Amino acid sequence: MSKLRSKIIDIRAYVVEGGGADYHDQDQDHWIVQQIATPMSIYPEYKKTRTSFGINALKTIVVEVEADTGEIGFGISTGGYPAAWIIKNHLDRFIVGQPVENIEKMWDQMYRSSMYYGRKGLVMNAISAVDLALWDLLGRVRSEPVYSMIGGKVREEIEFYATGPRPDLAKEMGFIGGKMTLTYGQADGEEGLRRNIEQAEAMRERVGEDFWLMWDCWMALDLPYAKKLMAKSEELGFKWVEECFNPEDYWSYRELKKSAGNKMMVTGGEHDAARYGFRMLLEFCDLDIIQPDVGWCGGITELIKIGNLAESFGKMVVPHGSGVYSYHYVITKNNSPFAEYLMVSPDAKSVVPQYYPLIKDEPTPKNGRLKLSDAPGFGVELNKEAGLIEITKSSNKIHS
Repeated sequence: MSKLRSKIIDIRAYVVEGGGADYHDQDQDHWIVQQIATPMSIYPEYKKTRTSFGINALKTIVVEVEADTGEIGFGISTGGYPAAWIIKNHLDRFIVGQPVENIEKMWDQMYRSSMYYGRKGLVMNAISAVDLALWDLLGRVRSEPVYSMIGGKVREEIEFYATGPRPDLAKEMGFIGGKMTLTYGQADGEEGLRRNIEQAEAMRERVGEDFWLMWDCWMALDLPYAKKLMAKSEELGFKWVEECFNPEDYWSYRELKKSAGNKMMVTGGEHDAARYGFRMLLEFCDLDIIQPDVGWCGGITELIKIGNLAESFGKMVVPHGSGVYSYHYVITKNNSPFAEYLMVSPDAKSVVPQYYPLIKDEPTPKNGRLKLSDAPGFGVELNKEAGLIEITKSSNKIHS
């Protein structure tokens, strides 16, 4: 059978615990689950660790789609058991039997059919994982990398900034900047704000004047606190303040951006999804950089639409995390001039694979840069020995 006429014969969904796409699913000594300002920080019992309120509850999902020619594509996101159940009991009907190239149709049908209970969050994570698997499959069928199929490279390598508690170490590793996680939120008042700025001052002294520093606020702030943080950080030459508010509080984003003037950028979008939310962030809020996560916003299919919208507003797209999946997008866009790398080592002292242990030979930055492979699809292979738990159709039964 010609590969050009191949169809999808199966879709499989798995759950993985302990790392992977759910990079918060870590041991308690990992920096990423310790005290960081969150929407739950206003409650003392949920302040000291992020796992206390269940940030690691969802777990990772892995989706495989198989063509009648034998090729298999895979995609990874978060969403765990509920997302896998949605894929196997609802979304699968729009995938099995379709020609492998019908990605736009499959995406549209998944989105429209789940609109009454989806649009953002868990369902979009599931759709994203399926979409990534479909692009990976199409690339394998056509023997092309994903970046080639969506426009081709505009640069030969990608530059990275690092997110984590040690921008000073990130500088030594060759990254162009370091995004710090905010420790103290609005419930900590002026004392907490002072401590945040003390941390910022100490880090600025370590890295020097020219190295980028940014704040990751993870939806933890109200508008008055965010304005104070931005004003004080501006004096230290911070490049941007990120995701200060509830993702749908577009009004606070708009007011913060008005307060920023041209001295400091306001960014967000990590926890938004689909083009409609990003249209608000661009048109209504005038954010400087939007940061969709390709594993949450709708996959490559929707990220392309979001990115084209941002380009029409003259704005940058710097996807949140998402490893090799976002790299294939970033390398095709001039308005995506650099990428984010999440420091997922427990002490942020080394560069390790983001999706470990799910992806074999996962590409990671070296000296803050990365050249992509020209292997088909996303150019990586799934580690089937990584404890994948398959979710079966129309039941809660599992087998591994």
